Amino acid sequence: MARKSLVGEVADELLDRIISGEFVPGALVPGELELVEHHEVSRMTVREAIKTLTAQNILRVERGRGTFVNPVNRWSSLHAVLRATSEGTNGNDAAVQLIELRRMLETGACELAAARISEDDLAALDVFVGQMRDAHDAGDLERFVDADLAFHDVILHASENAFVAVLFEPLSRVLAERRSETSAVPEIQEHAIAMHQRVASALHSRNPHAAREAMDAHMQQTLDDLRTYVLKS
Repeated sequence: MARKSLVGEVADELLDRIISGEFVPGALVPGELELVEHHEVSRMTVREAIKTLTAQNILRVERGRGTFVNPVNRWSSLHAVLRATSEGTNGNDAAVQLIELRRMLETGACELAAARISEDDLAALDVFVGQMRDAHDAGDLERFVDADLAFHDVILHASENAFVAVLFEPLSRVLAERRSETSAVPEIQEHAIAMHQRVASALHSRNPHAAREAMDAHMQQTLDDLRTYVLKS
């Protein structure tokens, strides 16, 4: 058990070095002897740590050439991807990709929710839009973000697809951090309020096509605002 723990520690330290940009995608990872010296562990521990990261597709071993870092989009560990997203140096790409993921999942969830959402949930959406307006007027960023996240959470659960909510749960911390970054811009808040109202109205109509279109327009506006006000690209 102790050896497994040590292997995990070395694997985490290697992942830290990758996420920090010390070893960029495509880079050759130092050989066993150098890693043994750096981490002050045995060669067996280093080998097992490399195996751990290779199994998660973070690293790839090329026979006769060495061990290389894979790009994040090839990683198969959600935990590692989330760490790279929240702690990595390439935050701009991660921010765009997160919206792309939300667009793929949330437009479908909104379409499903249109035919399944309860009257109580519809009322909750209206409450959260009102809270966003109040928070915007009061300059209360934390309350604005909380209402924004709660609005989307209602829709995800109203889709009545258990997989959707489960997929989003690990993303909650990263989503909250990103919302706090983008929602600090007053213009983005104004756009978000209008788009949330549009989504709520579409759901009130119980029209799946309109609901999907409204959420898709919201995601496009979110992406446009990110590029205009935050990434400035």
